[in-house]
Amino acid sequence: MSTTATVRRLAFAAAVLGLLLALLLFAPARWLASALDRASGGQVQLVNARGSVWSGQADLLLTGGEGSRTRSALPRGLRWRLRPAWQGGPAFALALQAPCCTPQPLLLRLHPGLSETSLSVAGFDSRWPAELLAGLGTPWNTLRLQGVLPLRSEGLTLTLASGRARLQGGLDIDALDMASRLSSIRPLGSYRATLRAGTEGDTARLDLSTLSGALLLQGQGQWVGGRLRFAGDAQAAPGSEEALTNLLNIVGRRQGARSVITIG
Repeated sequence: MSTTATVRRLAFAAAVLGLLLALLLFAPARWLASALDRASGGQVQLVNARGSVWSGQADLLLTGGEGSRTRSALPRGLRWRLRPAWQGGPAFALALQAPCCTPQPLLLRLHPGLSETSLSVAGFDSRWPAELLAGLGTPWNTLRLQGVLPLRSEGLTLTLASGRARLQGGLDIDALDMASRLSSIRPLGSYRATLRAGTEGDTARLDLSTLSGALLLQGQGQWVGGRLRFAGDAQAAPGSEEALTNLLNIVGRRQGARSVITIG
């Protein structure tokens, strides 16, 4: 092979490599939006995405999925920054910020692998509008909840290996001054759910309790291998039975004064 032909081949290879690198570095944000839409079955959408896959912003929309007319938008949208990383192996570091809800960016780290993949979320403290849940369809679009949802964690890691899921860390979710279009009582109450992983990570315990209010909620559950089993109930505080009848008929299966709630 002549020197000229060799130079041409090297130049072509360099051009192709440069093009692929440019596509990688400047991949538009709408590619990420399309991938998220497919992965979530249309339930989580990035609308008006701008910027790149690595640094961009978009409006966040929640829907009930394909064919659903129910949708809700996160106020002021979402911003992200994605970077390659190395921590005992190749990883991706993601910083997510919702101006309405996260005083500090949420920091996530994804470790992909052939036999094991893990997603870690650093400790965070955030506050989200309960109205956002209505976009997910039944039963949230019927309840039309209003209120504030503070989410806190000191760190949480989900690991998928050999078809099983393991959880480490914990998550606290408060539901403060909740209201619903199905009841004239405002607010209905405030509540707390806590999720704590077991020592081995194969199980986690979920506890639901009432902090205050006319609607009394309580229950316990267990997360095992990626599946949640929960049993609890809802009932009205004395004097609120009539005002809460419609709501109690919807949130669970009526057994006398109680409404039984089961998941899994």
